[in-house]
Amino acid sequence: MDQSTRLGVWKIGEQEEEAFFRDRVSISPLVHHPHKRLQHFAGRYLLKELYPDFPVEEIRIMDSRKPYLPSNSFYFSISHCRDHIAVIVSKKTAVGIDIEAMQPKIAKVAHKFLGPAEQAFIDAEHSLPHQTVCWSAKEAVYKWYGLGKVDFRENMQLEPFDFRTAGFITCNFNKSDKLAKLYLQYVVDGELCLAWTAREEEAGSL
Repeated sequence: MDQSTRLGVWKIGEQEEEAFFRDRVSISPLVHHPHKRLQHFAGRYLLKELYPDFPVEEIRIMDSRKPYLPSNSFYFSISHCRDHIAVIVSKKTAVGIDIEAMQPKIAKVAHKFLGPAEQAFIDAEHSLPHQTVCWSAKEAVYKWYGLGKVDFRENMQLEPFDFRTAGFITCNFNKSDKLAKLYLQYVVDGELCLAWTAREEEAGSL
């Protein structure tokens, strides 16, 4: 990441209730579920931690459910997983982030988001962690794109990479309105995987 991009992960502690966040940031009153409200509060709080001048009150939501700023003064992405919230913010370029827990259901649906060439490089001894990294990477790319209607098998192809607890991934994004090569990083910590992208090479647009 360059100097204009910042990333943070927050774990909601037992002592942190809504009042802790409410004094610092606000969220939409339409978020009714208590834990989801805490997640939304924590995400916006983390945006302010990364960039104190981040205008959280100006956040809007696209039809695709991507949060954005109409002014494009910052590009950002937020991901929630249980009590963890991950945020990436850039002043210069579109970004995407995803935090994911390893779950058996990821293995069950791997054929739906990985093409044959991608399934071929999955490490048999670490198949679930490797598949989770791939899923998390594609989720980060999906959030980078932001417009929805993406086929995870057809529109995103990951180049082969060995499974490690931290590493780099290249993803080729192919859609009628956008062609790009994206560079991602990932970290595996216990049962959690964090993947993000903040760098791309435009391959052209149609």
